[in-house]
Amino acid sequence: MRVFVTGATGFIGQAVVQELLGAGHKVIGLARSEKSAAALEAKGAEAIRGSIEDIESLKRGANESDGVINLAFNHDFTKYEDNIKAELNAVKAIGSTLVGTNKPFVITLGTLVLPKGQLAAEDAKINYEDALNARAICEREVDSLASQGVRASVVRLSPTVHGPGDRAFIYMLAQIAREKGVSAYIGEGLNRWPAVHRLDAARLFRLAVEKGTPGARYHAVAEEEIPFKDIAQALGKSPGLPIVSISNDEAITHFNGFLGSLVSVDNPSSSKKTQETLGWTPSESALLDDIHSGIYKEETGASISV
Repeated sequence: MRVFVTGATGFIGQAVVQELLGAGHKVIGLARSEKSAAALEAKGAEAIRGSIEDIESLKRGANESDGVINLAFNHDFTKYEDNIKAELNAVKAIGSTLVGTNKPFVITLGTLVLPKGQLAAEDAKINYEDALNARAICEREVDSLASQGVRASVVRLSPTVHGPGDRAFIYMLAQIAREKGVSAYIGEGLNRWPAVHRLDAARLFRLAVEKGTPGARYHAVAEEEIPFKDIAQALGKSPGLPIVSISNDEAITHFNGFLGSLVSVDNPSSSKKTQETLGWTPSESALLDDIHSGIYKEETGASISV
């Protein structure tokens, strides 16, 4: 199978490309620069120059492939609404190219769109009016495409996709802890986050493009519910930082804005149905083990990749 992958040179995208190639598939990766194109070609993939805003490059990739995995998203949260529109336009452009072909099209969202405070399964109903769920509009497009002869499905990623090279939420929390001199959680720290290693996530994307069914939701969740206090304790242990509780009112300032609105979210999520239907079995290291191993000690620039 020839698979077109957007976001192919990102933290998750690189693992997905390697997973697909290792399984015998051919990969066409979307590359914003010559450097990214060269990196893809060095791995044995093809490259198409373009971006998520370049509709013609997206249509070309979809036309030249047997299936598509869309991982690209601009995580500049100062332009969040514009970035959501760009993602939706990209999904529509790719989808329009695939109508009537029965080709697989896997898009990427997060478990943070799920109902909060309960163990949420793949078929949980989404509140599209919740401000945190703005990106979930793409799920509606998937349903539309699934009714038009596209094998469209959704992989919802845990808020922490961890592993060496991670520069997303856990890395940012580690940076903030060092900057502020304390590793913090909110209230009693009993709110829960799911987690998945990026190599496990990459395997799920491969299975979804190979075997996914139209309109299906799949959860990239290896650990269902890690208390946030446990995450804070792990992040504080190695550098020997105090572990402290802060209030919701303090969170936005302490966690430097946008991240403060996520730290208190209770997002336990299940992947039971995903594992049963796709035969996906997470096997990589756990989040706390990765934190304790020291992979978040580096102090280089951070970027969100989920």
